[in-house]
Amino acid sequence: MVTRMVDLRSDTVTKPTEAMRAAMVTAEVDDDVLGADPTAFQLESEVAKIMGKEAGLFVPSGTMGNLISVLVHCDIRGSEVILGDNSHIHIYENGGISTIGGVHPRPVKNNEDGTMDINLIEAAIRDPRGELVYPTTRLICLENSHANSGGRCLSVAYTDRVGELATKHGLKLHIDGARIFNASVALGVPVHRLVQAADSISVCLSKGLGAPVGSVIVGSKSFITKARRLRKTLGGGMRQVGFICAAAFVALQENVGKLEGDHKKAKVLAEGLNQIKGLRVDVAAVQTNIIYFDIVEGSKLTAEKLYKNLEEHGVLVMPEGPARMRIVLHHQISSSDVQYTLSCFQQALTGVQEENGN
Repeated sequence: MVTRMVDLRSDTVTKPTEAMRAAMVTAEVDDDVLGADPTAFQLESEVAKIMGKEAGLFVPSGTMGNLISVLVHCDIRGSEVILGDNSHIHIYENGGISTIGGVHPRPVKNNEDGTMDINLIEAAIRDPRGELVYPTTRLICLENSHANSGGRCLSVAYTDRVGELATKHGLKLHIDGARIFNASVALGVPVHRLVQAADSISVCLSKGLGAPVGSVIVGSKSFITKARRLRKTLGGGMRQVGFICAAAFVALQENVGKLEGDHKKAKVLAEGLNQIKGLRVDVAAVQTNIIYFDIVEGSKLTAEKLYKNLEEHGVLVMPEGPARMRIVLHHQISSSDVQYTLSCFQQALTGVQEENGN
């Protein structure tokens, strides 16, 4: 029988804190579809202010936030967006920009640190003279921090260069900022400066910040006016949404300060895993709260077998392939949980080595 549970599958698995629950009970609400919910407006205004943008809009999920943002910028079917081949929008969002919006993705190779080479981005921009045969490039998308690169952070200098490139060619820049606060804390850069070059940002509040539901997209007032209409079209207009916005506002106030601790615990865990025979972790790549690690070839252990062994001891991780796994830290994982997790990994790997007479 499992007596302890350490859920490291994602930072989306957090439970609402007592402060969040209390805020939900007492939240002042109205019909947000009619533009009258004061708590939703308070949250949207605060996130926009923090991001240095004019206005914000609450949406149920980051996927919807990204979809709405792309469709506002690419408002003519057959438009094209340049984005990373390993980005969340391209891989994990059901191809929504194409199937719903008629927007063509133009993937550019992501480097190991989550960036795309500037010259490759520019080379991917369609020549306007080919308008008869090419889609029209209208948007560039970045992701910060970059999840599939292990939570690596895009610098201000890099983001500014992409913004300059977008301006040069008359394009817009959108940032998938699902974990933008993690990037801000890790880089030691105010979040508004980190996204200064962007025309829009989707900010997830239910990942590192631990809110139960929701994201906010921010941009100019005209952008948000168009986004609000699209939100309604996609079914994201939710009447008395202030109840969940109240919890998200608490997350924004209380949990940004906890992200640095999450990053430190992730580094401790990564260093510990890398010392276990049979595992390999690029410790230097662990900048925020995400860890990817590999099972060393020849260790006689698969990710599936290791996953099941850990699960029996109450430790949940995310398999990413036959020999690769992911761990994500969040504010409800303690230092004690980290040490317990390391002991479970050590026990699992030691058992395999003993079975094989090593």
